[in-house]
Amino acid sequence: MRTILFAFALSFVVTAAIGPSVIHWLRKMKFGQKILEDGPTWHMKKQNIPTMGGFMFIIGIAAAMLVSGVLTGAFREGSTAGSTAHYFAVFGLALLYGLVGFVDDHAKIKHKANAGLTALQKLVLQIVVAAVFISTLRLFGNTLPEVWIPFVDITLVLPWPVFVLFACFVIVGCDNAVNLTDGIDGLAASVTLPVAVFFALAAQRQGNLGAMVFAGALAGGLLGFLIYNFNPAKVFMGDTGSLFLGGAVAGLAFACDMPVILVLIGFIYILETVSVILQVGYFKLTHGKRLFKMAPIHHHFEMCGWNEKQIVLTATALTTVFCVLAWYGLGY
Repeated sequence: MRTILFAFALSFVVTAAIGPSVIHWLRKMKFGQKILEDGPTWHMKKQNIPTMGGFMFIIGIAAAMLVSGVLTGAFREGSTAGSTAHYFAVFGLALLYGLVGFVDDHAKIKHKANAGLTALQKLVLQIVVAAVFISTLRLFGNTLPEVWIPFVDITLVLPWPVFVLFACFVIVGCDNAVNLTDGIDGLAASVTLPVAVFFALAAQRQGNLGAMVFAGALAGGLLGFLIYNFNPAKVFMGDTGSLFLGGAVAGLAFACDMPVILVLIGFIYILETVSVILQVGYFKLTHGKRLFKMAPIHHHFEMCGWNEKQIVLTATALTTVFCVLAWYGLGY
């Protein structure tokens, strides 16, 4: 537990401390957010607020993992290969997805529009990174290709090719779902905070040092970032941050051998994604009618009169409740 708290505290301090400098640099580079023309009209006041602020918590997490790794001996000879692999594999997955997000953010800024990489380009990159990640876990002896189902305590053993397809679907789906959740001030960071705490505690019970430190650092970095991102936001995380977070959540789920648990703890991510799918499908079937006032669903609640703080606090509270339910499902 001390290791988790140390990683959490260091990541929080570093992220909070570098925040003003990162915001100043983003403004200097004119990395301002471009608001969708068909989004809520009141979001236009957020035009040109610095984006790509995800660099804050990425740096904070990296610093916490480096120092914690040295102090806990995770990098020393004799440390278990799986534990060390989790240090690098989970962070590597998140970092590479963050890099995809950075390329997307940079393209949006360069072309001065809210469109970056094509959907196909992004999807191909995400699938390749997911396949490399899951192969790395297998190489270092994770309990793959088993899929454990909580509550009923059933384990399914899948053929390796089938498991790879399953893992890529879950990882890429989770990454894009978190990206969709990042639509109002503080939402993605606030919702992911209890998820990170859940994985930190679950990894601690497993004795999974690498996942435990990463999850603790993730929670600290997010809390530090929320100082600047909670409504009214001074900076946005951009795709750089949201795709990093999606990779982090999915990576932790597989590193802890519990991808199915994402159905519970990722309830808000799934709700956001399903609302978009339903909106698009209903629009096409009815030739122009809309199921929601706007999608993703956080915009629907905005159009119904909820303010951003109400939406964020409600979504975070729901996620916390589902994380508690998931904890009981683990049977610890």
